[in-house]
Amino acid sequence: MVMAMLVTLGAPLAAQEPDAPSAAPVAPGGTARLLVADRHVGGVGFVLRGDGPRFSLQPLAQALGAELRVGPLGDSHTLMFDERTFLFGPDERTVVTTAPGGEAGDERLRLSAPPIRDAAGLKVPLELLERTFGDELGYEVEWNATGLELRFSRRELRTLEGTVSLLHQYRISTLEIAFSGEPRFRFEQMPGAVEIRLVGDRFDLVEPFSRPADPLVNDVVVSPTGIRIDLAPDAAAAEPRLLRGDVTRMVIDVYRQQRRGPEDRPEVDRPAVEALAGGVRTIVLDPGHGGSETGATGPGGSVESHLTLLTARMLKTRLERRMAVRVVLTRNEDVDLPLDSRVAIANQNKADLFISLHFNSYRGTKARGAETYFLSREASDQLAAELAEKENSFPSASGMEERADLELILWDLAQSYHLAESQRFASIVQEELNLTLGLRNRGVRQAPFKVLMGANMPAVLVELGFLSNPEEEAKIQNPTYLGELSDSLVRAIRRFKTQVEARQADRGGASSSTEAPSSTEGGP
Repeated sequence: MVMAMLVTLGAPLAAQEPDAPSAAPVAPGGTARLLVADRHVGGVGFVLRGDGPRFSLQPLAQALGAELRVGPLGDSHTLMFDERTFLFGPDERTVVTTAPGGEAGDERLRLSAPPIRDAAGLKVPLELLERTFGDELGYEVEWNATGLELRFSRRELRTLEGTVSLLHQYRISTLEIAFSGEPRFRFEQMPGAVEIRLVGDRFDLVEPFSRPADPLVNDVVVSPTGIRIDLAPDAAAAEPRLLRGDVTRMVIDVYRQQRRGPEDRPEVDRPAVEALAGGVRTIVLDPGHGGSETGATGPGGSVESHLTLLTARMLKTRLERRMAVRVVLTRNEDVDLPLDSRVAIANQNKADLFISLHFNSYRGTKARGAETYFLSREASDQLAAELAEKENSFPSASGMEERADLELILWDLAQSYHLAESQRFASIVQEELNLTLGLRNRGVRQAPFKVLMGANMPAVLVELGFLSNPEEEAKIQNPTYLGELSDSLVRAIRRFKTQVEARQADRGGASSSTEAPSSTEGGP
């Protein structure tokens, strides 16, 4: 089966974040030992840069048996494999990939760091080696910076057992794949179809799958190497979500795209949602709790509702000084504000991003660290479920408590469309909080938070620390530390904004959003 690839990766932190420190190279470059399947097969030239190492492409192609073609001017390089070719060049992050007989330009992947050219030829980043030699030839690629070794090891082939189901409800078709272990995969999009391509794994379907009649899915083809979903006209698929438990469930939502022609009748009875069409320009910050609903309290007397408002004000000031964005607070004083009113404010302001700010608490005093959540029908674990139940206890303006009504909002077309972006942004937020502040990594999680339901934009809930932990509470009560937390969120938002607008530029869309000059306060 011929498969095409479309992989969009985030823009590099080093290239897009001028304030971030670059990793200091241990050496400017030289020759590294090249090992293939545990055999030393020679050396490969390399250079070290702040955004990662680069490796000479020519000796790697020779050692691994791939065909490399170089254009007459040395600008275009083509790596050829049995199922796919990759076209790229120096100083370009975009890689064009085609299957035999395919047309160049239909599928692309975006590197986080570009290849470079020097006197010895083209040198490529580790990421490109993983996407080409790794995925196409079945190698794990490892770079040992201390021992100066580049190692290509055969991936252990695993067989994962599982089942496939397809359900259509609330204008959304949901394909669920249950795996006996966590799969290694690539999500690939192509005209009229998407595919889950397993990497180093094989899939054994333990129960027969008979596709039910579905208005959005024409066919589902299950094979040992992956699952292909053939889409109905005007249908599109969100990126997969993984729900981890006794089994790992991969969930893919398929929805009806809005028709663009003025003569066409909309497919749903709500305005069409343009997902981040002009980049990230309006951000709504939601200071959690407020008024009579104080939220968590710490042993040192801290009150969550006061701290979230202080953090939101700090973050608003920093964002507006350092980026060309408009920032709206759902509340700017200590008042009661129902949960559904908060997301309504974001929708009314046509926000491009919604962030609900909270501080956590738990039984005992040992829990610490940050957590970032995005919306899901089911919680990713028991702790996430408990937290969602606690946060959802604050009544909504409409008194909406029926489970069916909650699911209707949760599976609303607009929010489903934004789930993949919410997950992407949540991962960036968590990474910044972990790396910058040295916080314990409690991970990105999923839960049915009411405050995120119905958002017509990417939406996350961030728990910035535990007030129940006396040591962490003492830090959170320090305005300097709250400023550092705000700076981490600024960096995360700027990275996400850059990635969104880079993907739009790749698709030929123009963004009207530009970065504002740095303030005298200094970059985050």
